[in-house]
Amino acid sequence: MLLSLLSPSELWTGCLDYISRPCTVLLSLVTASLFCLWGRDGQVPLLVCGDGFRVFLQRHCPIVVERFCPTPWCWGGRLQTLVRVFIKSSPAVTYRNERIKTGDGGQLSLDWVDNSSSAEHPQTSTRPTVLLLPGLTGNSQQTYVLHAVRQATRHGYSSSAAAQCSVGHPLVLHQWSQDAAPQGAAPQDAAPQDAAPQDAAPQDVAPQDVAPQDVAPQDAAPQDVAPQDAVGWKVLVGGRFSAVTLRMLLLNYLARKGRESKMIAGLTLSVSWDSFESSASLEQPINKLLFNRHLTSNLCRAINRHRKILETVIDVDHVLKARTIREFDERFTSVMFGYKSCTDYYKDASPGYKLQQTAVPVLCLNAADDPFSPKHAFPVSLAQRLPNVALLVTAHGGHIGFLEGLFPNGEGYMDRLFGQFVRAAFEHLEDLREACSVKDQVTQ
Repeated sequence: MLLSLLSPSELWTGCLDYISRPCTVLLSLVTASLFCLWGRDGQVPLLVCGDGFRVFLQRHCPIVVERFCPTPWCWGGRLQTLVRVFIKSSPAVTYRNERIKTGDGGQLSLDWVDNSSSAEHPQTSTRPTVLLLPGLTGNSQQTYVLHAVRQATRHGYSSSAAAQCSVGHPLVLHQWSQDAAPQGAAPQDAAPQDAAPQDAAPQDVAPQDVAPQDVAPQDAAPQDVAPQDAVGWKVLVGGRFSAVTLRMLLLNYLARKGRESKMIAGLTLSVSWDSFESSASLEQPINKLLFNRHLTSNLCRAINRHRKILETVIDVDHVLKARTIREFDERFTSVMFGYKSCTDYYKDASPGYKLQQTAVPVLCLNAADDPFSPKHAFPVSLAQRLPNVALLVTAHGGHIGFLEGLFPNGEGYMDRLFGQFVRAAFEHLEDLREACSVKDQVTQ
């Protein structure tokens, strides 16, 4: 009725006046930009793998062929990395902590969700188990770990997370003696290739005399698991075990053990493929300010907490003066593992150099804008030749970000990928082994 009282010229004048207001212009620009960014960035990730593995993933993990649309207002890898820490929800998870004493006085700590009420797998001895290895200075309370545990529980599996750096739950407590000082050990004795340069807080230093033959028997319940090598643990529950990690430890372990790993599959999230390139990326001015100093500070605090144990074999005060991860590795990690230099240590710790030695199916998720793992270091050509390795690369996602949707506080792309791949590995094991040309490694 009101419009009928206005002349056409008055109507046009009113419309022009409204759309020319600053607040309207700003709102329109923001809305247009968000839709533009969302539509432009949404694309199917790059999947690099052999034909057999590709067919398996496309059939049982359809997310690999879906468009990934990162959160439009969270542009760039750095922002994806930072925002996840503050915005991601933390599902309620109740853990059962297990501390495992080793023969040399060390102690390991695992946080378990046994999922005893699982309808799909009611028997503990045959219930599939997922091992979660958190990233640098991480622990079982990290949001990505909690979401993974919830996914595993939902599918009827049990899960175990390394309680690294958790308050009251140190991952490894090891009383070093002068006779067992790591500086005097040869690299092959200390298994240095299993240690990631950015994951080597003192909690990560495994006891030196824990031999591979100390593994739990095939029919062992979770509480019977025995500690393993410096890389992590092999939780053997009915021979059905899958590992998910954000660290280089898993890949180094799989490369070292080959067909003897006792795992059926592995999934890595934002792993650093080349220690040299990762260190260089983190030393760029912005990355150094946002990430490097903070992570180095956390590592130094971990050293200081164990000063009494470490000061007999290392110059703790010198280590605490480190301001970058490279300096920390030069002063602590490479020395503790018996390396002549940090360069030797970085070369031995980089999983990209030994990926061809792995013998189980491994899916590796990385983002091209990850500030921790630059894309030019991704082993693309190697993944193309290996039948058991798949490299999934998104254009955006940062480091352990992969945020999607306007309000990315719930489960995201990374969580959904985890759920689909773990379930595919456990429920279609024979198809997976055939697709990846895996023979006689794990008995179901």
